[in-house]
Amino acid sequence: MAKNMIVILGATASGKTALAVRLAYELKGEIISADSRQVYRGMDLGTGKDLNQYVIDEKKINYHLIDVVDPRDEFSLFDFQKQFYEIFTDLRQKNILPIMVGGTGLYLEAVLTAYDLPIAPRDESLRKELSVKSKQDLQEMLLSLKPNVHNKTDLEDQERLIRAIEIELARNIAANKIYKPDIDAVVFGIRWERKVLRQRITNRLEERLNQGMVEEVKSLNERGISWQRLESFGLEYRFISMYLQNKINYEEMTQELNTGIHQFAKRQETWFRRMEKKNITIKWINGDDYDTLKEHAVKYLR
Repeated sequence: MAKNMIVILGATASGKTALAVRLAYELKGEIISADSRQVYRGMDLGTGKDLNQYVIDEKKINYHLIDVVDPRDEFSLFDFQKQFYEIFTDLRQKNILPIMVGGTGLYLEAVLTAYDLPIAPRDESLRKELSVKSKQDLQEMLLSLKPNVHNKTDLEDQERLIRAIEIELARNIAANKIYKPDIDAVVFGIRWERKVLRQRITNRLEERLNQGMVEEVKSLNERGISWQRLESFGLEYRFISMYLQNKINYEEMTQELNTGIHQFAKRQETWFRRMEKKNITIKWINGDDYDTLKEHAVKYLR
């Protein structure tokens, strides 16, 4: 049976997006980004969001889940999954091939394993109602909603019990509201020898700094994005914000940022290995071997 989606994943600076866009161009597909920071408008250089690469031979390749929210706003895993399902369904109805590309393991896994994600804001009326119940009553209520409670500490702490009940009630509601399409994806991983990837990371960082990444972060702050909020985005935004606040000097910023990105790439690779242990098959392709990627992609779409 033919697959209905292609996934291309890889560590930062692996060149996965360029390969995905080229594949989308040749197979008449569209890109769905699985990057937790590229959803934010104005965060371009710091997230590696090079929109110029979405144009090949003067043809613009359509992309989704890029530049969808303001950096002041939150964008949760639930938001990603919900919007992804809507986009995927729309593309399939139009007979367009969805190509998901990214390095945010949590986003990738949420789609590939169909995470059951409730949206569970604080419900003050529910909390007031539950607050007068005994611990035993709360425990029984939680176990009736979720018989197999993995985190046993939820059964001992009053606040944790109430929050767990809140989540499970929301999960039951959300399960009836969110349409989860049938996704049968072939997953490709882009890899390089460690030494080569390290050099690619270092070279890309230098290039982005030369292109104005510090100025980008400064501009975001001048637009009203607080230093605290910027630092919460991690890596580039954290260290550059610290530099702009005179907490570290330029040399310290570049050294710590370079080290931090290398460590991040290792964490991504660890996540991908964990995905494989969860029975997600990843077919690894060398980063400079587009022909093999296309050959395998075409085979799985027949």
